[in-house]
Amino acid sequence: MDFNFTPEDEKFRAEFRAWLDNNKPEREDEGLGVLMEDEGQWKRNVAWFKKLASGGWTGIDWPKEYGGRGAGILQTIVYHQELARVHAPLPYIGSGVGLIGPTLMHWGTEEQKQRHIPKILTAEEIWCQGYSEPGAGSDLASLQTRAIEDGDDFVVNGQKVWTSNAQFSDWIFLLVRTDPDAPKHKGISYLLVDMRSPGITVRPLVQMTGARGFNEVFFEDLRVPKKNLVGDKNQGWQVAITTLMFERNVAGGGGGGQIHELVKLAQTVQRGGRPAWEDASVRQKIADFHCEQQALRYTGLRQLTRRLKGLPPGPEGSIMKLCSTELNLRIQLFAMELLGPYSQLGHDGPFAIDNGIWLLRMLAARGITIAAGTNQIQHNIIGERVLGLPKG
Repeated sequence: MDFNFTPEDEKFRAEFRAWLDNNKPEREDEGLGVLMEDEGQWKRNVAWFKKLASGGWTGIDWPKEYGGRGAGILQTIVYHQELARVHAPLPYIGSGVGLIGPTLMHWGTEEQKQRHIPKILTAEEIWCQGYSEPGAGSDLASLQTRAIEDGDDFVVNGQKVWTSNAQFSDWIFLLVRTDPDAPKHKGISYLLVDMRSPGITVRPLVQMTGARGFNEVFFEDLRVPKKNLVGDKNQGWQVAITTLMFERNVAGGGGGGQIHELVKLAQTVQRGGRPAWEDASVRQKIADFHCEQQALRYTGLRQLTRRLKGLPPGPEGSIMKLCSTELNLRIQLFAMELLGPYSQLGHDGPFAIDNGIWLLRMLAARGITIAAGTNQIQHNIIGERVLGLPKG
């Protein structure tokens, strides 16, 4: 593996760094993400996205013909490094840039591309994803939301769940069953739906953290124009898989920054009248976390090397998702041990250490093991496709 950036990559870094130094947000990102997705934070995220867009710094890896910068993999890494350097939030506001935009580039009609893609990059229209249902999560192809043809429209009835940011979104890309008699991976269609259409009801799902980022979405006699069909009728599973490939491409993470925060926490809290950091067992535990994080980092670099060589993504994605979320869970549980009674103090609460962020992270940690393909599913993928074990 070559760990060096090219002169072109460094030129890209210098340009983005100069822009960031003059435009970085006044308020540093606390790393809360969807843990506390209230309306105030959402508005700040949208304002930051629009500021990035004003400088041409959204959708940087999109082709130039669609308004992106055509940045390669290494430049995309540089982009995220520079955002982290100034503690700026990631430009994430729904599923537009990462999911539906690239999907429309592959499958959309020319009319759909011209209508939707430019407004994704500027946050004029914000998107959410209508995939999961109460009876169709990991087994997504079991979905039952129905769409029946009626003249120039589809009439949709059904329900979606865990729909992130639906309450803030203008549009949703929706999987529906258009042929109930076909095998379950057939007979599915992919629709683009205006969230302001009559017949849509959004209800928040309040999490343990207090966040309201997830929602249930109900469709009752919703009319969707047939021109909003992406790909062919009854062949939407192929389009859906394209979207999922983009989702899994960005799933996973390491947790290196949190380990440094954990060190500071151990140096702050007391154990037996001394800073917990003076306890050798505490230092050893954090050192173990750091070693695991570094192993994950190099696993990610192996995956990056495959992509730079033009090879398809390998099993590293499932390994990264599984191991990083499990590591994150153990980090949060250990933080609770270090905090002791202070672990019960919530975010922004009086006397809360580190503003109570560790409790939020711990409450959310189990959910991250479920998102983007449950860890149980990742165990099956690794066992069957990597290790060659028989199916259970």
